[in-house]
Formats: sequence, structure tokens, C-alpha cells
Amino acid sequence: MKPLADYSFVRGVCHGPGPNFSQEKLEKELSYCKRLQLNSTRFWLSQEEYEKDPKGYIDFIGNFMRTCWKYGVSSMPILWNGNFITDFKEPTEEEYAKAYDYAKAIIDAFRDKEFILMWDVINEPMCNDYLHKCSQEEYQDRYDTIKKYIRRLCGIVKDIDPVNCMTVGHEQVKHCESTVDLVDVISYHDYLSIREDIENAILEAKELGRKWNKPILNTETGCVGRANPYDIELELAEKHKVGWYLFNLISEGFWGDIHGLVYPDGTIRDPAVIAALFGFYRNRTEKRIRVNANKEGHAYRAVKAVEDALRVEPTTLFMSKPKSTEDILRAAEYCVNILEAAEMVPMWNPPSARIECWRRLPEEQRDIYEIKQFAYEMAELVRKNCFF
Repeated sequence: MKPLADYSFVRGVCHGPGPNFSQEKLEKELSYCKRLQLNSTRFWLSQEEYEKDPKGYIDFIGNFMRTCWKYGVSSMPILWNGNFITDFKEPTEEEYAKAYDYAKAIIDAFRDKEFILMWDVINEPMCNDYLHKCSQEEYQDRYDTIKKYIRRLCGIVKDIDPVNCMTVGHEQVKHCESTVDLVDVISYHDYLSIREDIENAILEAKELGRKWNKPILNTETGCVGRANPYDIELELAEKHKVGWYLFNLISEGFWGDIHGLVYPDGTIRDPAVIAALFGFYRNRTEKRIRVNANKEGHAYRAVKAVEDALRVEPTTLFMSKPKSTEDILRAAEYCVNILEAAEMVPMWNPPSARIECWRRLPEEQRDIYEIKQFAYEMAELVRKNCFF
């Protein structure tokens, strides 16, 4: 029996080239991979796009993968996608022949390139409306039909390239049984919502790997919209020495509101995720130390700064000294910096972002009443969370 291969070194992201990507944008985003010590990318190909312009398409994805490799990032191209299967009928022999020609063109163009980590035959073939929306009575027959289809695709890829590794990116560990005898690497996705379930999925995949003497990879994970925290996934992957691909590198577009590590400009949404990439995880034990944000009296001073900014200061009879919106924003920022640094406010929409939005407006366009209300609310939060 061959020794079990080890892919625990894989620190990947799902990230592919867009149709309107400039080389400058591509290089900038891949530079984030280097800074985050990411070493692989998994991305979707399209038979339809290839057939429109075979040479142009191969040049396009070739440039992407070569640029990835320039930044130390290998590639796992996904040849087909199973997510959008609706009313499925098994392909005809003519359609399978076209699929073969497409796969052969892609594989022959890149099979000997050092940047190819492995081929992902098809993404999540059991995750689609064809299976999810059918009746319980229909499910097994439909599952078996899809299983036959993906096994045929696996046969195509292995026939074209018997040397390089091949996998199938299954939605769940239990689906891996459908192709486990054909693939070189067992690949599953994990968007589970409970720590225990996430860890059990890893153990289940590892057990399947031991049974078949094959390595495992988690090739999609991390989604704040599914209660699937990136940092917990990374912590457990490190604990069990499992390689991974996070979905996805850039927060933008359709998935930008629940996925992604970095914004296009290099800023980030969640520092805990970036820390976890470097092996630093949140302390969730009884040994954690609660922040004492008023230890040196700054909470008192911040609240007083807001009170002073909102106070009416008479100058002469019937007259008062006007306060600028900047005076109020400076006082509010004092409170906000306490709240954000101590994580006393939700950071999915940080209060400091509102301050920056106001500051980008000319003074005459700022709503002073809205700013006053904001400052008052921030001071009240400081008072509440610092217990005075």
C-alpha cells in the first residue's frame, strides 16, 4: 500500500479571474495572497466560454495561473460545476464527446505545468435544485443519476491525465462516497454552523481517508451568513492538520456581503480571520481577560468631551457660541475609539465608518442634528459599558 499523501500544507482560497480583470487588478489581489501566506487557488472554468473561443480562453486562464504562480500560488482548476443543475438528463454520447474534447484541451495545455496542484472534476454535484427540490421518493433515483454522470466525468479526466491528482469538490463528506474509489484526493466542503459539527466533519473525512488510504482536503469553507466562522474553521483545521481553501479571497460582488478575506483595496472586514491565518485565535476560555476601558479614566473623559460638545454655552443675552460639526465629531470619535478598541460595539458596521462618511462631506452638507444624536448615543454606550 502506498503511503498516504499529505496535503495539510495547502492554505488556499477560492479566487478566479473575472472577464474584465486587468493585469494590474490581478497582480494587486494576488499580492494579498503572498502577504497572507496563501499558497493555492481553486477556481471555476467554463466549457461554454471555452467553446466560444478555445485559444483565447486557454490563453486567458493560462495567464491567470502563471500570474498566481509568480506569487507562489498553485492552481486547482474546476472543470465543471454542479450547482446549477435543474432539470437534469444524462448527456448524450455526442455531449460527452464535447466534454472530452474540452477537458483534453485544458488538461493538455497545462498538465505538465508546475503550478497545477490537481484537477477538480466538478464542484458540488449534489448541491443543486435537481436534488434539493425533488420529493423524497425521487431523491435516490436522481442521486444515482448524478452519481453516474460525475463518475463518467472522472473517467474522462483520468483517461486524459492518469498522472496528475484528481478530486471532486463535494458539498458534504457523505457525498464523497460516490467517487471515493475514483479520486486521488478526497475533497469536501464545510459550511456547518456548530463547532462540534465542524470537527466531526473533519473526523469523518479523515476516517474515510484512512479507509481508502487517500488524503483529504477541505476545499471550500468560511461563511458568515451560515454561522460558519472562518477563524473557527482555521483553528480546527490546524488542530487536525487538514489543508483548506477559504471562500473566498476578495469581498466584492454577489458573495461580498457574507464571504471574503480582503476588500479590493486591501482593507479588511474581520481582523479575527486575518489573525487566524497566522495561527492566532480568539481566547474563548475562562482565562480570557475582560477589557477595563476606564482603567485610566478615559471613558469619563470621552463622555465629558461629548457633553461639552453638546452643551449650550451662552456668550451674551439670548446668544450662544455655535459648535461646529467637527467639534462634535471629535468628541464622538473619542467615545467610538474606546468602544471599538474594547469591542463593545458590533464591528460589522463600525461607528468609525459613519464618522469618516460625515468627514468626507463639506461642513454645510452635514446634518448637525443627526451628528448630535450619534455623539449622544456613543457617549451613552461608553457610560453603559463602563458602568457609570
